[in-house]
Amino acid sequence: MSAAALAAAFVASAPVLHSQGTPDRGAAALGSTLAGIGTAARVLTVAAHPDDEDTPVIAWLAKGRHVETAYLSLTRGDGGQNLIGNELGEALGAIRTQELLSARRIDGATQYFTRAYDFGFSKNAEETYQHWPKDTILGDVVRVVRAFRPHVVIGFFSGTPRDGHGHHQVSGLLAREAYDLAGDTVRFPVKDFGLPWTPQKFYRSARQFPDSASLRVNTGEYDALLGRSYFEIAAESRSQHKSQGFGVLRRKGVMWGYLSREASRVGPADARTERSLFDGIDTTWAPLRAQLGVPMQAVLDSALMSVREARATYRADAPSAVVPILAQALRQFRTVRATWRSGPPLLITGRVGSPSSVARRPVDAAPAALWDALSTAEERTVHALVLAAGVVVEATAPRATFPVREAVKQAVNDSLPVTVTVFNRGAAPVMLRNASVVGLGMRQGETGDLIVAPDSAATLNRWAVAFVSNSPWWRVYGRKQQDWFQAPIDARNEGQQEEQRASIVQARLEIAGQSVSVNTPVVYRYADPIKGDMQVPVSAVPGIIINLASTMEYIRAGVPVERIIPVRIQSSYPHETKVTVNLELPAGLKADSLERTRTLGPDGSTILQFRVRGTVKEGLQQLVALALHDGAMSTSGAYLIDYAHITPVRLYGASGMYLSAVNVKLPPRARVGYIAGVGDKGMEALEQLDIAVEKIEPSLLTSTNLSRYTSIIVGPRAYEANESLVRNNARLLDFAKQGGTLVVQYGAQNMNQFPGVVPYPLQWAPRAERVTMEGAPVTILQPANPLLTTPNRIGPADWDAWVQERATYMPSTIDRRYLRLLRMNDPDEPVNDGGLLVAPLGKGRYVYVTLALFRQLPAGVPGAARLIANLVGSLPVVQ
Repeated sequence: MSAAALAAAFVASAPVLHSQGTPDRGAAALGSTLAGIGTAARVLTVAAHPDDEDTPVIAWLAKGRHVETAYLSLTRGDGGQNLIGNELGEALGAIRTQELLSARRIDGATQYFTRAYDFGFSKNAEETYQHWPKDTILGDVVRVVRAFRPHVVIGFFSGTPRDGHGHHQVSGLLAREAYDLAGDTVRFPVKDFGLPWTPQKFYRSARQFPDSASLRVNTGEYDALLGRSYFEIAAESRSQHKSQGFGVLRRKGVMWGYLSREASRVGPADARTERSLFDGIDTTWAPLRAQLGVPMQAVLDSALMSVREARATYRADAPSAVVPILAQALRQFRTVRATWRSGPPLLITGRVGSPSSVARRPVDAAPAALWDALSTAEERTVHALVLAAGVVVEATAPRATFPVREAVKQAVNDSLPVTVTVFNRGAAPVMLRNASVVGLGMRQGETGDLIVAPDSAATLNRWAVAFVSNSPWWRVYGRKQQDWFQAPIDARNEGQQEEQRASIVQARLEIAGQSVSVNTPVVYRYADPIKGDMQVPVSAVPGIIINLASTMEYIRAGVPVERIIPVRIQSSYPHETKVTVNLELPAGLKADSLERTRTLGPDGSTILQFRVRGTVKEGLQQLVALALHDGAMSTSGAYLIDYAHITPVRLYGASGMYLSAVNVKLPPRARVGYIAGVGDKGMEALEQLDIAVEKIEPSLLTSTNLSRYTSIIVGPRAYEANESLVRNNARLLDFAKQGGTLVVQYGAQNMNQFPGVVPYPLQWAPRAERVTMEGAPVTILQPANPLLTTPNRIGPADWDAWVQERATYMPSTIDRRYLRLLRMNDPDEPVNDGGLLVAPLGKGRYVYVTLALFRQLPAGVPGAARLIANLVGSLPVVQ
């Protein structure tokens, strides 16, 4: 492996840091928050994947109408494809989770998930339920409904075959079932699923079928305070789904969102006469205050009056005038809420404050709704008060990582200093009472009770003795039957789950006589010469991390092999550390040295290279790297996912990898040029199989000497991702005409969007055909064709152990000049012969492959290795 390739293998492990985006600030944030205090309506939207949400409707509700809005995605999108990197599976799910959280920070909604794992494309609900136990995932949806307690539920899919994806269909079905059953405490007991709740209305999104809508809303409505329309906000939110290529234009003007009412327990019988999503639902405080005794009704009325006074008093250029008014409203909301001490209230009887005024029995719906409204009102009032007072809290540490000894999961060094600074940019003094890292050990520094005068700052120094990892919480217990995560969900939304597992400082302040808490992440902060202010969340990491280049690699079985095994060790200690690395090799392999020792400086890292030789037998083998230091052993491997639009996430696993030992013959004198596609590990697979391969940059095709290659492979969706490739494709066709083999992996949906790319016509259905069953039978139509015989004879065993799918985006109409080599289909569907096509092109050949090699090669599937070795051969076409 070259030095450049070696560095590239570990680039994801390097601590790439960046700053995070910020929500609305200043007058826009304060004005919008003030407008939302007292809004009691709640809407839950439900779909299957992170990018399924109707962001215009969500933004219109959350930003435009200040409705507490949530999106429940059944999955984290693990089974999708990735346009920005090579991460697939759970790593992609972590990216798409963060993309949704970035989207919610923009459009103002809340995010939930169930435990369902996205196992890939599914054609119908029946197939999906074979992977997801229905009662388990329905139970998760019910838990979320009961935790969030919406007045209205919106399913973004119809629950019918027209949804086109089995996951979509199931999300539509479960959304409606949860609406019907969330109040059923027999099927869903309180102790397991939370307190019962009965939503009042159920809608479907009609964005794909506007003629069926019973209600439409103008999501293009302009918000003068925010300076843009809700559709523009939604477009920015939608564009966070960068891994899926969903960047959209921020269009101005009238933009309709369409909804169709399917069920209702209130409101007009004819849905077409509705004027609002909440017709028939009293979202004012009138039904809520009826749950209070007379004294508390007066206090609540006074709080709401104070809010109205704050809105009338507010001036964008002088927000401090509303501080005492908001402080009074906050005190009054808290007085009412304190009536029930903690948790949703029970139905109150008798005189408020008397010993018998609260009966400790299960709650009913009305008091729970009152508790939600009060909680939201208090939260928004606190936020508005902090904004109006001009208070900002920062918490910084001198390092981005906090080392933990892996054997005992305890901090190794005594502590990490944390500086908490409170800036008062308002017009009145505030009091800093104290500060602590939420949920983590602290060693006290200076005491609090510091007065922070206007235009000044106060600082407290703390020493944290523990931090937490920013590793995805839902992966802790793995997956059951590979199709759903075992980590239980609870009443917390994803943002709260993230905060629970982040290093957060809570500063306790007093503003205008009211105690408030401000939470802020502990960050390492520095100035990048190009990017500017960089703020990196501080995270606990193992003191020594040991990484191999990948978790799965091919190796040839039954023949002598020689390979360099690079092992990267990274220290997070602030001092020198002596580390000894040992390799445990599978039978048949020996290393030039099984042990290497290095001394790493503070936060140091290095790559050790072990030369391994020998012969291995066919099958899955395991290689493990261990790091010994200070009498402890480290077996933690870590992979840092770091893109500019999301919060960095570390994925942890064992410091080992599997070797898929394959009986594979190599094509003689093969020299492959490779144009990388999307989420593509094909080039690495060829290298591991000892096939000579070089990367070709599409922009350099016109100046690259292609004649030195016997074959060229174009990776999956490469034309979609690279305009230079489309422009220069004629060079590739000429290469084939001169006697080369050009292998093109599938393009997204329809390759005809790139004119002249394919040499002979192919046509795709509006929804391109796929074979999603990884075990679907494969019939070889041309058993004597060299692509299936030379140098490896492809037989039934080569179709075993495939993962997720057989083929994707298969053409349905194929020009007669293509030779069809394979036939396959999902159960009860017509056969498709478009999995592997070959056609003569001049002196050479053109091969079009829709087989899902991009999933099989990283998974070490033996048959995929044998097949790709055949594809890069240089034999002439046999018809």
